[in-house]
Amino acid sequence: MVKRKKKVGSVIKKKVAPKKVAPKKKIKLKSLEWTQSISVSESTIDNQHKSILAQIAILEKASAEENSLSVLRQSIHFLSNYIKDHFAYEESYMIKNNYPGFAKHKKIHEKFIKSYEEFKRKFALDMVKAIDAKVLTREYTKKIHTFLGEWFLNHIRIVDHQYCKFISGKECGKVIGEKIAKGKIDVSEIAKEIREEQISSQRAPLKNLASIKNKSSVKFKKDNRKYIMTGVPGFDELLDKGIPEGSAVLVAGGAGSGKTIFSLQALVHQAEAGRKCLYMSFEEREERLIDHMNGFGWGADKLIKKGLLKIQRISPFEITRNVDALLAKEKGELLIDVDPVIIPKGFKPDFIALDSLTAIASAFTGKEENYRIYIEQLFRFFEKIGATSFLITETEQIPKIFSTSGVEEFLADGVIVFYNLKHGNVRENAIEVLKLRGAAHQKKIVAMQITGEGIMVYPEQEVFSEID
Repeated sequence: MVKRKKKVGSVIKKKVAPKKVAPKKKIKLKSLEWTQSISVSESTIDNQHKSILAQIAILEKASAEENSLSVLRQSIHFLSNYIKDHFAYEESYMIKNNYPGFAKHKKIHEKFIKSYEEFKRKFALDMVKAIDAKVLTREYTKKIHTFLGEWFLNHIRIVDHQYCKFISGKECGKVIGEKIAKGKIDVSEIAKEIREEQISSQRAPLKNLASIKNKSSVKFKKDNRKYIMTGVPGFDELLDKGIPEGSAVLVAGGAGSGKTIFSLQALVHQAEAGRKCLYMSFEEREERLIDHMNGFGWGADKLIKKGLLKIQRISPFEITRNVDALLAKEKGELLIDVDPVIIPKGFKPDFIALDSLTAIASAFTGKEENYRIYIEQLFRFFEKIGATSFLITETEQIPKIFSTSGVEEFLADGVIVFYNLKHGNVRENAIEVLKLRGAAHQKKIVAMQITGEGIMVYPEQEVFSEID
């Protein structure tokens, strides 16, 4: 047998079979549930983490629905509050316990906030040009669902356990660490400072723009006035101090846009605070309005029994007859007395809602001058008794004129506008504080929804539209 010599420098290459790469396992968010192993041994933080799980479950259900816009709006709002409340509290907890990894952890929070802001901005812009908004909202619902699921798995279950282990000195997720959670460390004040710092840093880029564009944001010196809040979730965040007491505010918008619910909700809030409230309806029966309020769980019957809430139906044609009679008696004198026409005897309200000026105007058809006289006197009367009033007026779904004659918005101290916007094949409600005389407020159109508990406003979600 002859042996062959290898040539110098020659290399015999062996064929190597390619390695099989195992496919990445998809995260099954459906299987996510709270277990003791996830706990960071601090009850407040644990509860905040549980709220993420609850939100993931809501999004899981919504992602399969025909139109998930309402859930998507609610989820964006949830994240806004989560960022303000949870991050501030968690960071204060780490500071109080001298956690050495605080700076690194804070940067992760900042990256989360940046991602949230970009998500919110991109969604708002995409909705403007959406042809099929239903498909778009489903896509964004899945995106936020995945984002929260990955955050829960990678941050809450892993990164958060690093500070937990340092503070407790033991492995986290066990009941042993609960002693630390039970009130020995008070972090509420420092959490408040961090939250204010977060809000301030988020608003900083808008400061110069606001000073140029938003004249209503100017602070008024020596302001001794009293202000009221509506109690409508999210809406009062659009106001600096509230609505000046004694203001007459137009509530304008199209049919079904939420004007009546908003006014009733504000009325109930004032009544619950011990103020006497009157709702004057020129269309709906008293019983139907009371049922409507009870349907939202507002307990109208109790407030009526206490004498804090009164609902009265008046015929607009009765007003017309009274005004005609008064004008004839006074020979056209402008200073007519409207007191007996509008307010029940023996009831002096602090807060009035009138539904609606449009119904009154329709009763004055052909007598526009008489209507103008009546409206002027009505505003003077509300000012005289010192009542804060909401005066509802019907407009187009996207209004550009906010009252029947134009004199109403001139006389009013404020105008709140309800919009019914169309995004491709989807409609949604929005709200704006268009005007509020002598009071600072945000000038932007934001998303709102009518829920089973009443109006819900999302002040952090600006709705971009073609409204001039």
